[in-house]
Amino acid sequence: MTVTFCGHSQVANANAVAAALADIIEKLIDEGADKFLLGGYGEFDTMAAIAVRNAKKNHSGIHSTLVIPYIDRDYEPALYDNSMYPPLETVPRRFAISKRNEWMVSNSDVVVAYIQHNWGGAAATLKYAERKKKQIIALSCTSL
Repeated sequence: MTVTFCGHSQVANANAVAAALADIIEKLIDEGADKFLLGGYGEFDTMAAIAVRNAKKNHSGIHSTLVIPYIDRDYEPALYDNSMYPPLETVPRRFAISKRNEWMVSNSDVVVAYIQHNWGGAAATLKYAERKKKQIIALSCTSL
């Protein structure tokens, strides 16, 4: 099972979100998740990458991949097992992140989402996941 994440760059109540991510990732691994696609932008993406890396300490069979939207930018690879560039060669640069996010959703079974408002890239990614009928696990800022 492949899991991806979408969330805003700013996270309210970071400790509660980090704890919820750890619990969700553990549950998903128990259900068969073994591949995690990560975006690497913003606080939520970093928290998700750290949670997956921490889960690897107890689950050696899981794998994390940083999915990059730009081929000409440096990334911090320490949190990931590897990185990859999806087929975005013909996508204008200003749409690369949103098209990368759509690719990640399309290539995942589950989307873990932290959405605080209904505008912006993370909200658009969640709407795309809903249209694609993906399993969505939503972290609500009001419940954390």
